[in-house]
Amino acid sequence: MTRAAGADRLRLPELPATEFRRAAGRFPTGVTVLSCVRDGQAHGMTVNAFSTVSLDPLLVLAVLGNRSLTTRRLLAGDGFAVTVLSAGQEAVARAFADSARARDGSLFDGVAHAPAPGTGSPVLTGGVAYFDCTVDAVHPAGDHTVLVGAVRAFGPLSEEPALLFSRSRLGAEPDFAEPALAVPPGPPR
Repeated sequence: MTRAAGADRLRLPELPATEFRRAAGRFPTGVTVLSCVRDGQAHGMTVNAFSTVSLDPLLVLAVLGNRSLTTRRLLAGDGFAVTVLSAGQEAVARAFADSARARDGSLFDGVAHAPAPGTGSPVLTGGVAYFDCTVDAVHPAGDHTVLVGAVRAFGPLSEEPALLFSRSRLGAEPDFAEPALAVPPGPPR
């Protein structure tokens, strides 16, 4: 293997946390709201670190910041719901991400939602899909916690494009059906 002159090592940035966020922000993610009901009160937060994990059994994961009161509420129970937001829900994503958001359940006022079939956690019906989960595992991970959910119910909510997050910006999922964006078929294998 050959190396270009001066490319012996990549330089570690002087401000690793800031630069790490900047580099990681180049990876586009979907945008979700995780929600639960604790002591009769609905709680929710925007989460973009969400992924499916397994088909057998059905598992998903979300990565939650440890300083969040909503994280503590999510971890204090045995169930939660995940709503994958639609492109038209940018204001919802921002409201549920606001650190000064209401903590009394009123955040759900004016946002169409219904109880998930198993846990009763709020599902935002304007989203594109939902997952109703019980807590399967919790893993500490630095200043975050990885929450693994066993999926008990799920389904599509609409055919709208999903909301995406990249480079600190929210935007709509591209329309992959447009001919200009379609990938030409490759040679037969």
